[in-house]
Amino acid sequence: MGRNLSPHFCYNKNMTVTLSPLDGRYAAKLTSLAQVMGEDALLSARVRAEVAWLTVLCGLKLPGVKKITAAEQKILARVCELSAKEGDIIRALETKGYGKIPATRHDVKAVEYFLRLALEKTTLKDRLPLIHFALTSEDINSVSYALLLSDGVEKALLPALEKIQKALLKLAKKEARSVLLARTHGQPAVPTTFGKEMRVFETRLARQIRALKAQQISCKFSGAVGNFNAHYAAFPAVNWPRAAQQVVSALNKNRKLKLFLSPVTTQVDNRDSYAELFDNIRRINVILTDLSRDMWHYICAGLVKQQTVKGEVGSSTMPQKVNPIDFENAEGNLQLACTLFDFLSNKLPVSRLQRDLSDSTVLRNMPVAFGHSLVAYESLLKGFSKIAFDAQAARQELKQHPEVLAEAIQTILRSHGCDNAYEILRDFTRGHHLTAAALTDFIDGLNIPASVKMQLHMLEAENYLGLAPKLAEEKYD
Repeated sequence: MGRNLSPHFCYNKNMTVTLSPLDGRYAAKLTSLAQVMGEDALLSARVRAEVAWLTVLCGLKLPGVKKITAAEQKILARVCELSAKEGDIIRALETKGYGKIPATRHDVKAVEYFLRLALEKTTLKDRLPLIHFALTSEDINSVSYALLLSDGVEKALLPALEKIQKALLKLAKKEARSVLLARTHGQPAVPTTFGKEMRVFETRLARQIRALKAQQISCKFSGAVGNFNAHYAAFPAVNWPRAAQQVVSALNKNRKLKLFLSPVTTQVDNRDSYAELFDNIRRINVILTDLSRDMWHYICAGLVKQQTVKGEVGSSTMPQKVNPIDFENAEGNLQLACTLFDFLSNKLPVSRLQRDLSDSTVLRNMPVAFGHSLVAYESLLKGFSKIAFDAQAARQELKQHPEVLAEAIQTILRSHGCDNAYEILRDFTRGHHLTAAALTDFIDGLNIPASVKMQLHMLEAENYLGLAPKLAEEKYD
């Protein structure tokens, strides 16, 4: 008899288990992002938000509250440098308890208790009651997620995007005069240059990068439903909106993508700025999707060659293939990121009445959209590092389509008063396979002055480029 095999998967406890390719296959590409948007980064941001609030409170001259000394500032700065062990303590406080403190089952409260433990044996122990004073969890989360978004853009996405922009600019200038048969509707149109077509993407990307650098991310710090209720109940003489602004100003120090305080909110921040940021990144990803697909077509047509890597497998069964995998990987990740950003833009600015918790798990997935974007950017950079434009193949293709001069011929004829030039060229070229010899005979048969015929005979597809080389090389603001 044969063995009775179990239909269930036999799990080896030594196996690495990941549900997302971002944590497995692509993890090595996402180190910079994980450091600023991972779970430990969120814990660190929450600690920084709480410490910033404590520091502001101690500077308000509240009754019986001492100002923080220089030595105490160093203590707080050290606490903000959250270690892996301290991150584990915060997680333990939330999930299973730590020391004599039972599990909070609340992530922000766990941070508050951690700070109490961290400071209880310091000179700040008399100010422990001010930790998380008058705040709701959303105040801390609002600031923390804003910090993560700012860092994610500034320290992970922007550096990669600027590298792509530079790669495009370099390629545009290098191939500024390299002729290429342009295609509209997939059909041969008129000549262009490969450099100019790359410059199209560079200028589009540059505009969106400028917009991304100008983004500001909102947050709130105004209590349970945004009214500073508890704040004023305890200390009615304090200008609490100004105090909240001091927190944001302190956290903005040395930060390029700034945070700003929403003036009027419910318990949650309005998050319209989140949607603005996500839509900006989504526009970038759409541009790069367009670029990825065009590069795929150029490679498919043999106009762009890919460098082979020794030992690399292109196909599991066809050893001759060199697949455009980097551009295909980029396209897939860009589309996935766009879908996530679209959802985030529609979801996060919406909250029932003054608060609902359906956003909590969604906020935790913002780094996923950033992750797929960054994987795509790295794939594009890798793809561009391995390609070369085949100018000879492009010229050969262009020579096979002399009909691309039809536009030039009919326009020159119009300029000399021929009012049915378009119709003449349409009837001669449309639906016919045209040769250079046939085009010469056609021009000779036209009832036009000899000087105009000479002008038409001098037309060559390789020189019919208009301003394409200049457009590729021009400096734009």
